[in-house]
Amino acid sequence: MRFVISNAHIIDPDSGYNAVSNLYVHKKKIAHIGQTPPAGFTADHTIDASGQFLFPGIIDLAAYLREPGQEFKASMESETLAAVSAGITQLFYMPEPLTSIDNMPMVKLIMKQGRALKKARVKVIGAITQDLAGEQLTNMGGLKYAGCAGVSNQRQPFASTRTLRMAMDYAATFDLPLFLHPIEHSLTGSGCVHEGFVATRMGLPGIPVAAETTAVAQIITLIEELDIPVHLCRLSAANSVEMVRAAKQRGLSVTADVAAHQLFLTEMDISDFNPLCHVQPPLRSERDMEALRHGVADGTIDAICSDHQPHEIDAKLAPFQQTEPGISALETLLPLVMRLVEENSMPIETAIASVTIRPATITRSKQGRLQPGKKADFTLFDPDDFWQLRADELLSQGKNTPFEGWSFSGRSSKTYIKGKCVFDRKNIAHKKGG
Repeated sequence: MRFVISNAHIIDPDSGYNAVSNLYVHKKKIAHIGQTPPAGFTADHTIDASGQFLFPGIIDLAAYLREPGQEFKASMESETLAAVSAGITQLFYMPEPLTSIDNMPMVKLIMKQGRALKKARVKVIGAITQDLAGEQLTNMGGLKYAGCAGVSNQRQPFASTRTLRMAMDYAATFDLPLFLHPIEHSLTGSGCVHEGFVATRMGLPGIPVAAETTAVAQIITLIEELDIPVHLCRLSAANSVEMVRAAKQRGLSVTADVAAHQLFLTEMDISDFNPLCHVQPPLRSERDMEALRHGVADGTIDAICSDHQPHEIDAKLAPFQQTEPGISALETLLPLVMRLVEENSMPIETAIASVTIRPATITRSKQGRLQPGKKADFTLFDPDDFWQLRADELLSQGKNTPFEGWSFSGRSSKTYIKGKCVFDRKNIAHKKGG
């Protein structure tokens, strides 16, 4: 199959390409990008994308797909559909206590099911310790052999700093990317919100910034001692950004990401006890939010992710402190990233790099690029599609979003994986109209 996407504004942060042009697809790969077709190329059909952006497929570093084990919250089928509807062509399945991904059969099961759905590519982040209990290390060599793209202990504590050090050293032996959440659990206590005046006024137990920065300092110290690369997950504090910036300036192999909602929401958004804003790490101050934005803009923070955590309705109906943290965030990832561009927080090339080539580099993925010979994974983004988010219209099974009622300028109209259209918004609109 040969086809052309014509007159699209093509942006490939990896090569620096940024122009209105045509993209030519032959079978599953990109054949050429330019105004004129390659020699001997005859298109079976042409898609006019005038007025639309064409981006590499979005890569989401953190998604909790819940299946197997928590299908009452979401299924891989519903979430991979939600992903491609938002331009996400590859997502990384994070382990969690009820789906710890600590053995080879579990890894193979998830990957097999992901392939069968033929939507977003599902990559697996395995568990560092058995059951994520923080004590006995998993067979990381076996996890890598089964196809894991990296390992993490999610937000669960390690039994000791010695166990963490051993885990880092062991993962490096197998050249497995390490995804570590910087949390000093002895400082978090029963906290559920940012420690500050809002928490005090609401009477809710707070989580100090030091619960994150203490762990960041510890991990950076171990990186320097062991001379191994580590990816820090979900930064939330200005001081953490400064510490990572300083570590990078010293030449240490550290990368970091931030959840998209941390770039738009602050502790003020929980002032009415809105459980939809209950997240971990907690929403912090305006100063922290601005520092996170600057961190993405200058490359200190490498990637923006969704940190997608779909929940059933009941999970958010209890009093704030008793609700489950997390946001259903796949379908707002790219719209929020593009809003950063609208608000002049960063140029479009930087914003798109944070959800394409940068996460691809962190995970050693071959995707995230628009270049001849690469798999034809890309999304068309219509900036003139003005829409208002309604939770009941999300394709994700989880409707827990704090962005209900927000207006957005643009969203993905079509998404392609290996040259095949896996999502067309017109088909969704047609079904609703019918």
